[in-house]
Amino acid sequence: MTLHAVGIVAEYNPFHNGHADQIYRAQAATGADVVVAAMSGNWVQRGEPALMDKWQRTKAALAGGVDLVIELPSAIAVQPAHLFAAGGVAILQALGCDWMAFGTEHPDMDYDRLMAHIPQDPATFKRFDQTYATLFQGYLKEQTGITLDAPNDILGFFYALANRQQDGNLGLLPLSRRGSQHGDQTIAATSSFASATAIRSAALKQDWGAVTPVVPESTLAALQAVQLTDWENFWPALRYQLVSGHVTDLREHYQITEGVEYRLQRAALGSSSFAAFMQAVKTKRYTYTRLQRQATYLLGQIKPTEMGAQPRYLRVLGYTDRGQAYLHQIKKQVALPLISRADRDWLNGVGALDNRLGEIRTLITGIPQDYGRIPVKMVDSDRLSRKLP
Repeated sequence: MTLHAVGIVAEYNPFHNGHADQIYRAQAATGADVVVAAMSGNWVQRGEPALMDKWQRTKAALAGGVDLVIELPSAIAVQPAHLFAAGGVAILQALGCDWMAFGTEHPDMDYDRLMAHIPQDPATFKRFDQTYATLFQGYLKEQTGITLDAPNDILGFFYALANRQQDGNLGLLPLSRRGSQHGDQTIAATSSFASATAIRSAALKQDWGAVTPVVPESTLAALQAVQLTDWENFWPALRYQLVSGHVTDLREHYQITEGVEYRLQRAALGSSSFAAFMQAVKTKRYTYTRLQRQATYLLGQIKPTEMGAQPRYLRVLGYTDRGQAYLHQIKKQVALPLISRADRDWLNGVGALDNRLGEIRTLITGIPQDYGRIPVKMVDSDRLSRKLP
């Protein structure tokens, strides 16, 4: 029997009831046999360290209904939205997925109309009093009347654009968010759904009473058992790099441009915490997200040559029996190398960036991330029921 897959680009930071609901609805709508997730590794798109490491999050995803987890390489995972989306779509296409499901605030958005009005000259949005995103979204609204400012709407648009630019092989399945908005800061007392932002905040405070109703039992157990991380854990290392580095060296790193290195270095001297540092450097042009990504590039010593947005390999983080069967089905057709065990050659070659960012996490948690690690294997008896939360 030929297995058909629906793909999801995800962070699962952490895996919660909304993710389980998305998986259920994606399979119900498509009839897919397999759910494939291209999941960010140890650092995520907003330029933050993941709450749990990629192996812990893989296990939670498999328990929650995903069949195959492939790592979204760091060179893609910590990019701006359009490059993040393009890399995610490329991975799902390389894996032979038939469909791509994604959550969005407005699933009926007219992507074709938006794509028909994309400006050809990026210099249209080169100003210093507003962000690129604000100018881009304002232009599209003027041309189409469509407001494109909610985070998942923006990602959905870039998924659709990347799919078209990459030959449109994926059937797109936009799914409405349920119960909470992407950036909600608090968990509603009567809801089974909450944003990952609110869940991270509650988990870091060990407010398990708030977290329990909005995550699967497997996620709750993991959150309570492992060391959780945020930027404050990594601030001393970043601060040292900023203070001790010469500005000419700082600007060698990816997207450290327009003299921001001077601003970052001055702010680091007077900031005792990462939160204070962010407040000191934020401007109308430099948003928290952009600055957090720049902080990630500096902490990881990431050079422009390392940040290609097209995947060069498929790193397998975990699978179920059905996910393993799907891998066997596609392995002869997949053009990219399938990596199940990271050997020295891979870690010192195309996997060097993932390895380096993993080793930085290991400095905090003591848990090795790459060398010698093998995929997580989960049997069906250890998984959640595929019912709505």
